[in-house]
Amino acid sequence: MSITPLMPVYPRCGVRPVRGEHCHLIDEDGTRYLDFASGIAVNLLGHSHEGLIRAIQEQAATLMHVSNLYGSPQGEALAQQLVDNTFGDTAFFCNSGAEAVETAIKTARAYHQHEGGDENRTELITFANAFHGRTMATISASNQTKMHKGFRPLLRGFMYSEFDDLDAVKELINERTAGFLVEPIQGEGGIRPASQEFMTGLRALADEHDLMLVLDEVQCGVARTGKLYAHEHYGIEPDILATAKGIGGGFPLGACIATEKAARGMGFGTHGSTYGGNPLAMAAGKAVLDTVANEEFLAEVTEKGERIRTRLEQFIGNYPDLFELVRGKGLMLGIKMKVESRPFFVHLRDNHQLLMVAAGDQTLRVLPPLVIGDAEIEEFFDKLSAGAASYAIPEAA
Repeated sequence: MSITPLMPVYPRCGVRPVRGEHCHLIDEDGTRYLDFASGIAVNLLGHSHEGLIRAIQEQAATLMHVSNLYGSPQGEALAQQLVDNTFGDTAFFCNSGAEAVETAIKTARAYHQHEGGDENRTELITFANAFHGRTMATISASNQTKMHKGFRPLLRGFMYSEFDDLDAVKELINERTAGFLVEPIQGEGGIRPASQEFMTGLRALADEHDLMLVLDEVQCGVARTGKLYAHEHYGIEPDILATAKGIGGGFPLGACIATEKAARGMGFGTHGSTYGGNPLAMAAGKAVLDTVANEEFLAEVTEKGERIRTRLEQFIGNYPDLFELVRGKGLMLGIKMKVESRPFFVHLRDNHQLLMVAAGDQTLRVLPPLVIGDAEIEEFFDKLSAGAASYAIPEAA
């Protein structure tokens, strides 16, 4: 047998964490890494947050799973907390970002196709270089052919437009259009924030044509940008929003949030999830929101993000052949490089014990836990500086 017990769908590196302490991961050989990847924007409270750990332990000792055949006081409480802190009127809980986006897609279509609705409204306009997940619907929603290979035929019902190009969107709207599916800040696409004009324009087009504005805030949501959700930076509200990653702080949890109007097609039997909304996940989500959903915490994220961004902008000037610019919001930052970013992030990981994440558009993602302090910020710049100074730019082939 040549295949590994773990299906080889990930190119796993040699780092093998077995323990976490605040903003650090410790390998099985004792090597200590500064974690500015946060499980790809998941561990927003770090790796040993007492409140999150206590909430999970207490709930695990009480009740972990009962299925959605019964009433859910835990789910009702977290749903109310989300409703109280967002644009939404209702929430569906699931286990991941891809599931949350799947729910959002179904909700947008069901809005138009509910009893007496328009059965032809089936298409969502999505955007170049987006990433929405790895299910059949979510890879179909992306124009990235590297995710399509081996899985065709794709699901119908998606039209691709250029990101941040409102005129291109207008040209695609037709009698089959059900709405727009967009990341306010593209994560995998290279930490690319949409412009104010683009987001305001999408909201206006949705209102004009009775379309659903569906936001994928799986990566940019839950306080990551200094707002509870990134669309708040633009002064608009969506009809439907997918959230996950940070909302569980490391425990698998996703949610689709919608207005009452947008959810009018989601009645009994239209959707479900065996594990979605289980008491253990609800306890984790409540502990996270109890910590981050307040102005004081969000202001701290904003301040730390601005401080890191300012220093990064000064820092990259020392290496004009290596770095181009810094973009993003809050503690969702990207360093666009003039060379391929992946070899550099490997260099930082293997030689300077700094964990970051590469992304599209030759971008290095800066996604630290939101609870970083001055010591971790200084350590980050020490390691980044040492890494840049010791990096040999590969010669062009």
